[in-house]
Amino acid sequence: MKRGILFFMGLFFLSNCGKQAGNYDASGTFEATEVIVSSQVAGQVMTLDVEEGQSVRAYEPVGLVDTVQLYLKRKQLLAGMKAVDSRSYNISLQIASLKQQIEKQQTELARFNKLLNSNAATQKQVDDIQSSIDVLQRQLAAQTESLRNSNRSVAAESLSMQAQVEQINDMLNKSIISSPLDGVVLSKYVERGEVVGQGKALFKVADIDRIFLRAYITADLLSQIKLNQQITVFADFGKNEMRPYTGTVTWISDKAEFTPRTILTKDERANLVYAVKVAVENDGYLKIGMYGQLIIDK
Repeated sequence: MKRGILFFMGLFFLSNCGKQAGNYDASGTFEATEVIVSSQVAGQVMTLDVEEGQSVRAYEPVGLVDTVQLYLKRKQLLAGMKAVDSRSYNISLQIASLKQQIEKQQTELARFNKLLNSNAATQKQVDDIQSSIDVLQRQLAAQTESLRNSNRSVAAESLSMQAQVEQINDMLNKSIISSPLDGVVLSKYVERGEVVGQGKALFKVADIDRIFLRAYITADLLSQIKLNQQITVFADFGKNEMRPYTGTVTWISDKAEFTPRTILTKDERANLVYAVKVAVENDGYLKIGMYGQLIIDK
């Protein structure tokens, strides 16, 4: 029993020594998801509270581009909308007089029809009243349609201005500077008080909590690796210190490429290799640009 334990311990020791000595399948460098945060509006940078090495939270405000002109434009549009809306007609009130005249004529028509039946009125009197009602009804229909057309025009103009207000609101929101991800600021490109244009780079941020080893494997190893496979990754801390991490294959290139000059593969004679990315949870010691190696469990 003791001999068996000693035998396996010896194998484990030899295996680790082999790893330290370069018995790996591929090597590469660590990289992270990097995003350059740019200004979405033009104007003067009023505040930008970030420094290189500072941690930032996703969508948490860290700065502001001048919004005075946008605010004044929005105020002008809102005042214009009130002026436009005041031109809208209350159709019921506008046509109330004609309706009243029609009702009065209809009452007269009913009265004269009774008089006509008792031979106290003439047919011409009845026809004149009916003609007057027809004229008033045509006037009512024409005025109603005219008022509706006018109101539709006012509503369209109001909707157009409302769309402009929404555009201004969107630009006001975009004047607030924030990072799209949790991470660490790598570079800062502008300072408070500088005038920037739309699309101007403000700072660069990287997600270093989940870091990637970009390595290159030879074609003969391609059949031994697949997406979501667990792989042992060794980070090179120098002075022969190799720290192991558990990684997950997240990407495998579908095209071969020539071996980068700075990369050594298991078979150094191989000219064509395939790039792979292995995600590793960062314990805080892994840095962008560090060298790493991986071993495929066969």
